[in-house]
This record gives sequence, C-alpha cells and structure tokens, in this order.
Amino acid sequence: MKLHLLPTKFKKIGWCLLIPATILGVFRIISDFDNDMLTMKVFAILNDNFMGSTGYFKVIETDVTNTIVGVLFILGALFVGFAKEKSEDEFIAKLRLSSLLWAVLVNYTLLLLAFIFIYGIAFLNVMIYNMFTVLIIFIGRFHYILHFNNKFVSNEK
Repeated sequence: MKLHLLPTKFKKIGWCLLIPATILGVFRIISDFDNDMLTMKVFAILNDNFMGSTGYFKVIETDVTNTIVGVLFILGALFVGFAKEKSEDEFIAKLRLSSLLWAVLVNYTLLLLAFIFIYGIAFLNVMIYNMFTVLIIFIGRFHYILHFNNKFVSNEK
C-alpha cells in the first residue's frame, strides 16, 4: 500500500510548532489564565454565546488564544506524525499504520470509559481534549517503537 506522506523536512517544522503549542496549551489548562491580549475581530460561521444570542456568518470580537494554540498543535502534530522518516521503508510504513490503529483503539476505549463515568461540564472538557488524543497517542507510540527498534537493531550490530 502506497502511503502519501509529507517530505521529511516537515517533521522539524512540526516539532517547532508542536512543542510551543503544547507548552502554551498546558499552561492555559493549569493556570486558568484569562488573557484578552489576543482579542480581535474574526469571521464566524456560527457563534453561539452561552446564555446569549446565536449568530450565523458574522464578524465577532473574541479572544483567539485557544484557536491559535489549537491550530498550531494540530498542524504540528500532523506534520510530525505524517512526515517521512529519513529511511522510510516497508517496516516503518507497517509500524506507522499499526500505531495509528492502536491510537484509535486506545482513544475510543478512553472515550467509552468517559461516556460511562464522567458527567456534566467535566465531560465537555474530556471531549475537547479528545480532539487531540489520537494524534498524541499515535506520535508517542510510533516514535517509542521506532526508537526501541533502532536501539535493538544497533545492539545487534
């Protein structure tokens, strides 16, 4: 099966986006920091304010910090996860596909447990974090197995 992957140079770009976005995202989560420094006017297809009016196709003023962090994280994770390795071969392609399958299974197992055991606003937070967990688990497992395999192969020589 032929995989269409990004060129290798995208992996470095991805890490340069992913690491700062992860740090900023974690900082936003643990500090509960509300910063209106990045408030600007943006075009919204749908804007549904809590206990407010709903608007379609409007220009609204909002804090875009979470949007920027989310976009940088997703782009960085996609670049890291789907850029070719320097020596892309059939083993790495198989490892990439098995890691992706494993990530989806683990992610949906965790989501199933969340459906059963988490309620209220906490469940909304779980759903927000769930957007990112497939990529996180995939990147983590793929690079862990790749590193472990490289270490094992170098010990064999």
